[in-house]
Amino acid sequence: MILAQLSVYPIGAGVSLGRYVKKGVKIIEQSGYTYQVGGMSTGIEVPDLQSLFDLVTKIRQAQLDEGAERVIIELKVDERRDKDATLQSKIDSVSSS
Repeated sequence: MILAQLSVYPIGAGVSLGRYVKKGVKIIEQSGYTYQVGGMSTGIEVPDLQSLFDLVTKIRQAQLDEGAERVIIELKVDERRDKDATLQSKIDSVSSS
C-alpha cells in the first residue's frame, strides 16, 4: 500500500478555488481509493505508484479543463514494505489512547 499526500494548486483561476478542489475530490471518490481531505492537502491510499500517478494525471487534467492556466502539484509518497499501513493507522500511531 502506498500512502500519498496531495495538494494541487490551480493558478490563473481567480481567488476562490473551491470548485477546483471539488473536481479533484470527485475524481478521487470515483477512483474508489480511501482518502481523507484535510485543510491543506488530501491523503490517499493507493495500491501502487502507477495508480497514484494515473490519479494525479486525471486530477491535473481536470484542473486544466476547468480553466487553470497553470497547475502546481505537491506530492509526498510513503511506501512501506515492512508492514501494512493506512491513513488511519498513521493517525492512530500518534493519537493518545
